[in-house]
Amino acid sequence: MGRLGVGVGVGVQRSAASAPGASGTADGVGGTCRGLASHPAPFVCLMSWVLCGIQRKGPAPRLKPHGQCSAPTPRVTDGETEAGGQDRCPGWVTSSREGAQAARCPVGRSPGRGQAPPAPLPSYWGCRCGVSLGAPWNLSSLLSGSDVPKGAKTFGVSGSSGVEVFVVYDPARVTVPPDESRWPLAADVEVTLSVDAASKDLNDLKVKVSYFGQHEGGALGHSVLYLTGVDISLDVDTARRGKVKRSHGDKKTWRWGPEGYGAVLLVNCDRDSVMSRGPDLTDSQLTSLDDLQDMSPMVLSCDGPDRLFDSHKLVLNVPFSDSKRVGVFCARGGNSLEDYKQVLGPQRLSYDVERQRGERKINFFVEGLAFPDADFLGLVSLSVSLVDTGTLPEVPLFTDTVAFRVAPWIMTPNTQPPLELYACSVVDSHGPNKKFLEDMSDLALKANCKLVICPQVENRNDRWIQDEMEFGYTEAPHKAFPVVFDSPRNRGLKHFPYKRILGPDFGYVTREILFAGASSLDSFGNLDVSPPVTVGGKEYPLGRILIGSSFPKSGGRRMTKVVRDFLQAQQVQAPVELYSDWLSVGHVDEFLSFVPTSDQKGFRLLLASPSACLELFQEKKDEGYGEAAQFDGLRHQVNRSINEMLADHRLRNDSLYVQKCIDWNREVLKRELGLSERDIVDIPQLFSLKGSYAEAFFPDMVNMVVLGKYLGIPKPFGPIINGQCCLEEKVRSLLEPLGLHCIFIDDYLFYHELLGEIHCGTNVRRRPFSFKWWHMVP
Repeated sequence: MGRLGVGVGVGVQRSAASAPGASGTADGVGGTCRGLASHPAPFVCLMSWVLCGIQRKGPAPRLKPHGQCSAPTPRVTDGETEAGGQDRCPGWVTSSREGAQAARCPVGRSPGRGQAPPAPLPSYWGCRCGVSLGAPWNLSSLLSGSDVPKGAKTFGVSGSSGVEVFVVYDPARVTVPPDESRWPLAADVEVTLSVDAASKDLNDLKVKVSYFGQHEGGALGHSVLYLTGVDISLDVDTARRGKVKRSHGDKKTWRWGPEGYGAVLLVNCDRDSVMSRGPDLTDSQLTSLDDLQDMSPMVLSCDGPDRLFDSHKLVLNVPFSDSKRVGVFCARGGNSLEDYKQVLGPQRLSYDVERQRGERKINFFVEGLAFPDADFLGLVSLSVSLVDTGTLPEVPLFTDTVAFRVAPWIMTPNTQPPLELYACSVVDSHGPNKKFLEDMSDLALKANCKLVICPQVENRNDRWIQDEMEFGYTEAPHKAFPVVFDSPRNRGLKHFPYKRILGPDFGYVTREILFAGASSLDSFGNLDVSPPVTVGGKEYPLGRILIGSSFPKSGGRRMTKVVRDFLQAQQVQAPVELYSDWLSVGHVDEFLSFVPTSDQKGFRLLLASPSACLELFQEKKDEGYGEAAQFDGLRHQVNRSINEMLADHRLRNDSLYVQKCIDWNREVLKRELGLSERDIVDIPQLFSLKGSYAEAFFPDMVNMVVLGKYLGIPKPFGPIINGQCCLEEKVRSLLEPLGLHCIFIDDYLFYHELLGEIHCGTNVRRRPFSFKWWHMVP
């Protein structure tokens, strides 16, 4: 016998959308679908619940629900079964169709071939079940065995207004009836239904099936299916356009790439209210309406008869594993802080939605509470369930789930335009660093960026502001804001990022070392990022993070694991470890930097080069300038002539050892960043060893601050030849043809003598990338 039954429905949707009455392949069914009603392209993915009951003339149907169903005693009048009771079927089946969830009513789960037919149920049987509005809903078993009146050979099916009916069949085995009104009761014929709008009242939709004999005449019997359509949908910005629209795709899956989908969640790590003591994510109550802009909107649609919600409720849930990483606020219509309350979070795993009569949409705002990390991939999910409150225990009948990915923390390379330049005001045995700050002010003015000076009372004479923090940003389709990453070094500047930078639309994040002290490699002078690169066809549109380590030698110092794990977990700027433990301080900014260029490549990598410096000095000696002196004009440093430096075997050997260390990094950088030799510029620089660690012999020019095309370079105090410092002249000849402006600044007493330079003593907040991180594929 045939089945009035289950088809997968994906192909039904596709062929039904073409034209009324169209035929086409039904994917997953292996047949053709024929529309019995006029059907424009149906809505997709609009979640709904259907309350279904069966009223039947003739024999009781044989139904096989998935799971257990208890049937009430039926009420029978005049030989017909009246839908006077309602059974519950907790074992409904969920499936996925074109990315949307759909819960199929177990009515119609027929036995497979070779299986015994199910035992008959009482003459009335009903089931609450979930379907997707506009998505095909499938029935079966109503026309098999004793379900069919004796002598029935064909059937006809029709739906009331709001119900669309489709027939799915195998064209190789089934002949389409001329008038498409009576279909054969064949194993290869199935019927699929869809509902495209919520009901106005209970049981206001129906589908009628009529059974006919071989000869012309009236129907031998009828089956009537009563339906109540309820629109339950949890929607977020899956299209990543900055606004919530009803989703036509998979809401519980998150995909990377320009064709990807899935909502984005910002970590609410700024502080929008001066009344808050910490970042907004630490508050379970809203302290500023501006804080809502840092959250992602989420809309719950709940359209349907109000009477249905007298015996059902909506419950919003967050998995326990996600609860400490996401918070949800419910909006209840007003514009005061009291109109928003946190309903989900670390202490609240579920929330009984307070739906008002006639209310069709409820707005929520979702905030991230943690960035991705070693134990958190960045994905969180929220779900809403329709729950039958008339049972003990209460039974969830349908669940709609949405997924978010928490936006990563993103670094900005030197090639991004500068917005703010930071430096510290300090006083030491040489007096205040007033002249240096004046030079920084002039440089910032040239680059058209703001200068921010951290006063001594706040830095406690800690001048190394690059080591204390790193500026980055986080971004969602609807908003972006800068986020400062506070290093675990915790010296004089340790309170500055939290107390002075954290604020409205300026976030804060940190990672602390729990059971050990910080090493020099944990300072953020040891943290850098390359410009965007392509490596062997693999694109890194946001560049790659660079950190210094003891690798390749065993033992030694290495950046702490909690910071390395955090950087790796962001996924969008895959870190590269370099060898920096050969330096006394051990930071990558002591031997490399990036500068922007206007050519096709867009940047150059600058590497400190002892070989280039020795070669330059040898050239000047050969030209007759061997007596020109390094450090000429410095009162606190003994002059060294070019002849003396070239004859100093220890200085030469130390520098050649350093060159080997830099060359090792050179090959790593070429391999991991996809660079060639023409992308690298060698900046002349000598080093000397103090014990087994290297220090710059004169101010380390590669340790510069880059503000667009303006470079604030440590003044090297090199040999003066024809009125020009030969080191400065050499650097100008290398960089100015690239469109850069070299500005040499004296940092000798306040920075170089303390084993740092201009980059170590400054910090720059830069413009975020225009490229959207969710468009990449890590």
